Amino acid sequence: MKAKINNSKKTIQSVLVLLLLLTSFYSNAQLKGGHILGAMGLQSGTQAPENTLSVYVPAYIYTASSLRNGDGDKIGNPDLTMFITGAGASYITDFKILGANYGASILLAGASNTIQGSYIDSKSDFAFTDMYVQPIQLGWHNKRADFIFTYQLYLPTGKYELGGSNNSGLGMFMNEFSAGTTLYFNDKKTFHFSALASYEINGKKKDTDIKTGDILSVEGGLGKTFYCMNAEKTAPKGILNAGLIYYLQYKVSDDKIPVGSLLLEPEKDHVGGLGAEINYLHIGCMTSAGFRWIGEVDAVNRFQGNTFFITLAHVFDFKKK
Repeated sequence: MKAKINNSKKTIQSVLVLLLLLTSFYSNAQLKGGHILGAMGLQSGTQAPENTLSVYVPAYIYTASSLRNGDGDKIGNPDLTMFITGAGASYITDFKILGANYGASILLAGASNTIQGSYIDSKSDFAFTDMYVQPIQLGWHNKRADFIFTYQLYLPTGKYELGGSNNSGLGMFMNEFSAGTTLYFNDKKTFHFSALASYEINGKKKDTDIKTGDILSVEGGLGKTFYCMNAEKTAPKGILNAGLIYYLQYKVSDDKIPVGSLLLEPEKDHVGGLGAEINYLHIGCMTSAGFRWIGEVDAVNRFQGNTFFITLAHVFDFKKK
C-alpha cells in the first residue's frame, strides 16, 4: 500500500514537472503565419497595367542569425536558412469594379527548412508547400497616387504533422486582406513612397486545437524611377527602380496552444526591417529582374535575421495596339 502511495506521488510529481517544463517552453513560443515578409517593396500599393499577364519565378531566402526573447534579448544562435521558390502568375483585366481594374494571382511553390515558429529550429527537405491564391485584386490609378485592395488565402497543401520534423507547410487555412497606396511626389511619377498593410486571420492547425494569432504586416519603400533611353535618345529601352524598403510585422492576437487542460497564450511577437531594392524592366522583351535585401531589427519573441528576395518575370501585354 505504501509503495502504491509513493508511486502515485512520484507520478503526480512527474506530471507537475512536465507541465512546468511545457509551460516554460511555450511561454515564449510563437507560431508563424503564412505572410512572407519581403515579397513587397517599392510601389507596393500599385497594381500592374491592365490587360497584362505577369509570369514570375521568385526566390525567397531567410537567414536567422539570432533568437530573441520577450525583452528582445538574444537567447540563441540558430543555424537556419529557409528557402522558397516556385512559379506564379498574375493577370490584370480591363474589367472595372468600383472604378478599379480587377485582377487575380496564384503561386505554386516549394520550401525547405520551413519555420513553424520561434521554438523550432527546423531542418526540413525541399517539398511542395502551402499554395497562395489571390482571387481578388482591385487597383486604382490616379495622377498622384495609386491604390490597391486584395484578398488572398493560403491553402494547407504542404505536408504538416504536429511535432513533425520534416513539415513543408503550416497545416492551417489562412485568410488575408490587404490595402495600400503609392504616393507620387512629381508629375512624371518618378519619385514615390508606398505602404501596404496586410491583416492575416489564421485557422486551427490540422487535427489540433492550436491556433496562430492574427498578424498585421506593413511593407513598402521610398524610391526613384529612372528611364534608360536608347542610343538615339528617342524612347526608353528600360525602366530602373531603386530605393530604400522596409517592413513591420506584429502579432495582433495571442497564439492559443492547448497543453493538457491548460490553454497557453504566449506574449505576442513583432519585428521590423530596413533594406534596399533594385529592379529593372527591359521594355523590348518585357522581362524584369529584381533584388531585395532587408536586415531585421527590434525582434521580440522570434528569430531575427536577413531576408533576400529575387524575382524574375516576363510580362505578356494584351492591350490593343
